[in-house]
Amino acid sequence: MTENGKDGAAELRVDGQVLELPRVKATNGMDGFQINKMLGSTGTVTLDPGFTNTASCESEITYIDGDAGILRYRGYPIEQLAANCSFLEVAYLLIYGELPDPESLALFTRRIKRHTLLHEDFKSFFTSFPAGGHPMSILQSGIAGMATYYDHTLDPQDPAQLDLATTLLMSKVPTMIAYIAKRATGLPLLYPDASRSYTEDFIRMTFGLPYQMQEIDPTIVNALDKLFILHADHEQNCSTSTVRLVGSSQANVYAAVSSGVGALSGPLHGGANEAVLAMLGQIRDSGVSVQEYVSQVKDKKNSVKLMGFGHRVYKNFDPRAQVVKGLADDILERLGGDNQLFDIAQELADTALSDDYFVERKLYPNVDFYTGIMYSAMGFPSQMFTPLFALGRLPGWIAQYRELVADPAQKIGRPRQVYTGHDERQWVPRIERTKRDMVEISQALDTKRL
Repeated sequence: MTENGKDGAAELRVDGQVLELPRVKATNGMDGFQINKMLGSTGTVTLDPGFTNTASCESEITYIDGDAGILRYRGYPIEQLAANCSFLEVAYLLIYGELPDPESLALFTRRIKRHTLLHEDFKSFFTSFPAGGHPMSILQSGIAGMATYYDHTLDPQDPAQLDLATTLLMSKVPTMIAYIAKRATGLPLLYPDASRSYTEDFIRMTFGLPYQMQEIDPTIVNALDKLFILHADHEQNCSTSTVRLVGSSQANVYAAVSSGVGALSGPLHGGANEAVLAMLGQIRDSGVSVQEYVSQVKDKKNSVKLMGFGHRVYKNFDPRAQVVKGLADDILERLGGDNQLFDIAQELADTALSDDYFVERKLYPNVDFYTGIMYSAMGFPSQMFTPLFALGRLPGWIAQYRELVADPAQKIGRPRQVYTGHDERQWVPRIERTKRDMVEISQALDTKRL
């Protein structure tokens, strides 16, 4: 592929044919080349497993420069937003494009507080799941189920319906997550309290009891609010891309967001902070030194992994991790959490950052490295870590969905493939098929009726 000088366009030569690829200029970061005419002109497609070099859309929401450690929402550096904004301010920014003035923020907050109550039928909906069911599976079902309770908000092309659906998601998902947490412990559910802030009331509903007038520590409220901000959006990651792909079919926003929850539930996406906490506990309980553990990680013959280091996008440092480190200091000093785990984490970070093995591979602490310790110190069980991630990411998913459905050029997502299976084969009667052609089906777990 060569550049032809025409507005920076490129030329692709395939079997003697020349295809001009128009260049799409980015405000910041990487430009892109449009390849949508490649199949029709050359009969070939691009192959990019994992989308390591493929932009699926143009977006005005979030900008990341992984080499420089930059993360911006709508142009604002994440460090400034985390230092100066509430989570609802950042949610408004992501969803509507600008930071709200006092009147707009008050209206946005008022609308959300008005709709925090869940339909009473949701109680029986949640109790229909096993008490030990994973919270992410229940949350995904609950969000998808909202479409059946609020079927007057399903048309993505109706601005009024989409605005109300946006409000309902922002208002009801915290209540839903708190109910799921209470269901797991068997403790009574609490109704929302509109006199409290968004994050404060979520904490109260998660941990409070009906007979107590619970005062929530402002340090915890502030730290959790900031964690929500840091997780609010992150460009075209796995779950966000899933939301967009589902939304491209004109599926309602509840269906799209619930699909994002499903993607986030995977251990390679949303479960990293839980894995970090497990690793730190393993180091503590095994009695091995941090230096010895790091040596095991570097030994290629060993299967030991270093969790919470490195990132698919950030190749220098994760700007969110620097903010989280300060919050972790505040939380553990205030709450007296498991300081041994934090000390191990800090020693692990210092050791890795001074070791050429990790520096050369650009393995730096990411945002997940400290969040598990913080959530644990706040009292959240490890299985609730990913739902907390989902609550923070909620406004980003909504914003990405809204941007998608507002784009007149958007088409339904339909990736191509490069087929590498059998060429045409002829059908063989069952009696003539040989055993060697069969695929053995594991029966190891098939020991009882399900």
